[in-house]
This record gives sequence, structure tokens and C-alpha cells, in this order.
Amino acid sequence: MSEPQVDDLDLKLIDILAKDARTSNRRIATDLGVTEGTVRGRIRRLQKEGLIAFTAITSFQLADHTKMAFIGVQTDVDRVREIANSIAMLDAVNAVMVTMGRFNITVVCLFSELERLHEIASDQILSMDGVHHVETSIAVKTLKYNSRIVRITRH
Repeated sequence: MSEPQVDDLDLKLIDILAKDARTSNRRIATDLGVTEGTVRGRIRRLQKEGLIAFTAITSFQLADHTKMAFIGVQTDVDRVREIANSIAMLDAVNAVMVTMGRFNITVVCLFSELERLHEIASDQILSMDGVHHVETSIAVKTLKYNSRIVRITRH
């Protein structure tokens, strides 16, 4: 699969929408000096290619699960991507990243009860073939979370 092609106009359009996704196509077109049809077409293409999406961002207070945990996972080096894909299939998992450093994989999940977190980390992830160690860190206070960068709660 080839890399999506994004030009300077796409980046300017994305920047405007990131600040306020409710900005009208007419306003964006005026600001960028292009036609409204160009804006409409570019937005449609960016959505189709999965580069942008429109969604309501919910705060942690509205989420069913109000605690966040990071699970560091040490795996067989030659199976990192396979295991990361398996972890990503778990319903309770919100994000999976292949990482460098102490852990091969970092997992982010939201939970409401410690028992549920233990089930995810120990019963589901640690029990996977090729996983050697998991270490869980629980966020006790969130000082900054920029919801414009990434939406972490499920829809």
C-alpha cells in the first residue's frame, strides 16, 4: 500500500479543521484562496484515505472507564508485531504501540475496577505465547491531555 499524498494545501486544511471542525467549507475556501468545491473534495479524499475523521471528543468524566493504565510488555523480539496485533484485538485495549527501550510494546487501556485491569494485563496479555513480562502503571492524576491530538476513549 502506498503512502498517502498530502500537499501544503491539505496540511493547511487539516490545521483549520483541527482548530475547529465546524468551520464551514465556504470559510475554509475563503481563508485558503480556493473554491468551496476544492475544499469539499479534499475533505472527502482525506476522510476516504483515513487521514482525518470527524468525531465528538468526550472527556474522561463521561467515559465509562475513568482510570487510565499503561502496560509495558516484553516479548520475543521476532514476534513483536504478531503479539502487538493480538493485543490490539482485545476489546478493553484502547491503544497499542511498538516501542523501543525496556518494553517492546506499550498498551493503553481505560478501566473502572482494578480487577479488570489485572484481568487484561495478567490473564489476557501475559498468558499470550511469546510474552515474558508485563508491567502496569496506573495514571493517578492527568495533568495534561490534548484531546485534539488523539481520541483515546471508545465510541
